[in-house]
Amino acid sequence: MELGIIGLGKMGGNIALQGIEKGIKIVGKARGQKPDLEEKGVKVVDNYNLLSSSLKSPRIVFLSLPAGPTIDNVLKELSPHLDKGDVILDGGNSYYRDSIRREAEVSKLGLYFVDCGTSGGIDGARYGACFMVGGKPEAAKICEPILKALSVEGGYLYTGAPGSGHFVKLVHNGIEFGMLQAIGEGVELVRHSDFDINLQKVFSVWSHGSVIRGWLVELMERGLGDLNDLKDVPDYIEDTGEVNWLVQEGIEKEIPIPVITQSVIELFRSRKKDSDAARAIALMRHGFGGHPFGRDEHIAKERTTSRIHPLEFYP
Repeated sequence: MELGIIGLGKMGGNIALQGIEKGIKIVGKARGQKPDLEEKGVKVVDNYNLLSSSLKSPRIVFLSLPAGPTIDNVLKELSPHLDKGDVILDGGNSYYRDSIRREAEVSKLGLYFVDCGTSGGIDGARYGACFMVGGKPEAAKICEPILKALSVEGGYLYTGAPGSGHFVKLVHNGIEFGMLQAIGEGVELVRHSDFDINLQKVFSVWSHGSVIRGWLVELMERGLGDLNDLKDVPDYIEDTGEVNWLVQEGIEKEIPIPVITQSVIELFRSRKKDSDAARAIALMRHGFGGHPFGRDEHIAKERTTSRIHPLEFYP
């Protein structure tokens, strides 16, 4: 099995390392050198021609890039170097309607485009991810062996038509926001109770047999163990804005999603006031995705550019 990866950052780089360990030939394109990956067996190139010539047909190329215009630019630059029947996987958090449009455009070139919702954070990329895959059935069939190899057991699903993979991942992100908010509010209650309670030990016991046990609770326990005080975590929560799209989706379809909507509103609130709940959410987000603490100008910009405006393409 062979896989090309464009974008060897936190996610792409760890997927590359996991692939090498599982016997997959990995060819990655990056702007600069990646000695830490190359010494592990990843072939790193700096142009699309080398990427293409290093892979056998049908080529599978995984994009691990920010959503938005970057995806369209890369598709335009990469496509001339591929042959009919090759597959391009968008493994980022692109807006699903943008993925539907891109699939239609790429198909005209004789190539396949697959929207691949990817979950599991940095740990998932490194040791086994969860993939939600939309696209033509024949395209998904080509990708399936590699994606199953890179996923945890049961962590691969072909969701159906183009756009469905990124749609399912979008709903996933909305649920994630609601869960993060509920945990954060619980932290706020414990921190301001009348009792002297060890918050880390609370999350430790919740990780053992409780109804709410799960990875987010474990991340909270782990994160608290690395701190002297939760107050050390900035309470400004940054995000790239995908769940905002889901709230708009609910409004357009007149589907009430009050928990998800309120979780977005509370995220906005974190940027205006002192909040232990916001600190807790920031700590968990840092744990599973390496998301920054406090303000980040790059992510704030991505929040406004990551979705191609629907009115431009979908009148």
